[in-house]
Amino acid sequence: MADIRRVEEGLGNIKGVIEVDERFHRRQEEEEEKSKVVHEENNSCTRELIGKDKEEFTRVDNQQPLMVEIKQKSKRIATLDAFRGLTIVLMILVDDAGSAYERMDHSPWNGCTLADFVMPFFLFIVGVAIALAFKRIPKVGKAVKKIILRTLKLLFWGIILQGGYSHAPDDLSYGVDMKHVRWCGILQRIALVYMVVALIETVVTTKTRPTVLGPGYFSIFSAYRWQWAGGFIAFVIYMVTTYSLYVPDWSFTALIDDHHTERLTVKCGVRGHLGPACNAVGYVDRQVWGINHLYLYPVWIRSKDCTLSSPNVGPLRNDAPNWCRAPFEPEGLLSTISAILSGTIGIHYGHVLLHFKSHRERLKHWVPIGVVLFIVAVILHFTDAIPINKQLYSFSYVCFTAGAAGLVFSGFYILARNRRKLIGMNAMLVFVMAAQGIFAAFVNGWYYETPGNTLVRWIQKHVFNDVWKSDRVGTLLYVMFAEITFWGVVAGILHKLGIYWKL
Repeated sequence: MADIRRVEEGLGNIKGVIEVDERFHRRQEEEEEKSKVVHEENNSCTRELIGKDKEEFTRVDNQQPLMVEIKQKSKRIATLDAFRGLTIVLMILVDDAGSAYERMDHSPWNGCTLADFVMPFFLFIVGVAIALAFKRIPKVGKAVKKIILRTLKLLFWGIILQGGYSHAPDDLSYGVDMKHVRWCGILQRIALVYMVVALIETVVTTKTRPTVLGPGYFSIFSAYRWQWAGGFIAFVIYMVTTYSLYVPDWSFTALIDDHHTERLTVKCGVRGHLGPACNAVGYVDRQVWGINHLYLYPVWIRSKDCTLSSPNVGPLRNDAPNWCRAPFEPEGLLSTISAILSGTIGIHYGHVLLHFKSHRERLKHWVPIGVVLFIVAVILHFTDAIPINKQLYSFSYVCFTAGAAGLVFSGFYILARNRRKLIGMNAMLVFVMAAQGIFAAFVNGWYYETPGNTLVRWIQKHVFNDVWKSDRVGTLLYVMFAEITFWGVVAGILHKLGIYWKL
């Protein structure tokens, strides 16, 4: 993602004023020798950017000593870091503790659980970061090249981590049969949303970005109408395809047990179906990627149609429909087109940061949008018009999660007060090492006598599970302390050393 940590934006009229030290005198004199400073009328302040620190100094009237105004560290930087850190923590929590507490894992179909907020929160963050990173674009060609390169990096890492090549953390082997590689995943979705939203921001905004907004609450919407147009086009493509595409019968090969497979058929022949079996989202992925390249363990296996243990994992019902054993891609092509809307809403929040300097103005734009999106989602869901569904990335799901993201982001903005969530400042590192289990796999590689006898498993069993006499409680505490707290400390140390990993 873009290195937004280096983007400093002021906080209205809250500024600290200190006297200039000798270093600033020397640098100011050098600047004045190179170019004459023209003072504003009525002895107003003249601002000039000095060096890489981007500190501001102001010369007041000739009677007063030279003073320097240093902008307070941007609260929005802290806000975005904190929000990103929360999202990473949520990801680790639901990924590693979701097996013990299925109710925090992804919803089996309709509905929204804690785990279902992670992906749209990431995409919201991507949108905000794009607005900040591309607020100045000296050369469009160079910016486009940078966007494409970063997209390719994300796609590469996504296929390595979630395409089947990495078996971390439990299996120490690596490699994948190319006939069954999974092409889609979390980073792949982030990459495609980032590419579309960033290209629109780069190509269009270079010529149309306003320096001053017109009057009225909706002036910022009209100023960035092309960004909203891109989101609207994605919405139309998704809705038209979802409700008009004919889905025929389809078949797949299911693994019945360790030694037997069976060819099963799912009866469809419908349009506009939003259930697990015959929706257009799954049909598009089967046609584009091939059924052998989809995710093999969809969460619908925990639905009431598939198991009596729902929403927990359990044996399949005797009368379970065939689709319960079928693959499904939760980060597929059509649902990713819908996900562009999450990035579009995020970039709007970033634009508000750029154009409005006071806390009141920013919150006046953020909070109502979050509330309206939340209300729209609830109405659509409970009237059964468009159910909230993460697997389909339905429009109501976009509104519900984007509204929640906007409100949480606003809350962090109010509470952050220049404190940063250190995990959020090294999000990519924590995602790869913790959420994808690469560090745990490295530790598991140093086992004693048998591959199952590792330090990670010993700590989880003897320090947490045995002490609390409960696998569920022990798993939760292990994730909280041995993973989240551990990586928080690691991220803090790296922050002190000035080390950040980004693509």
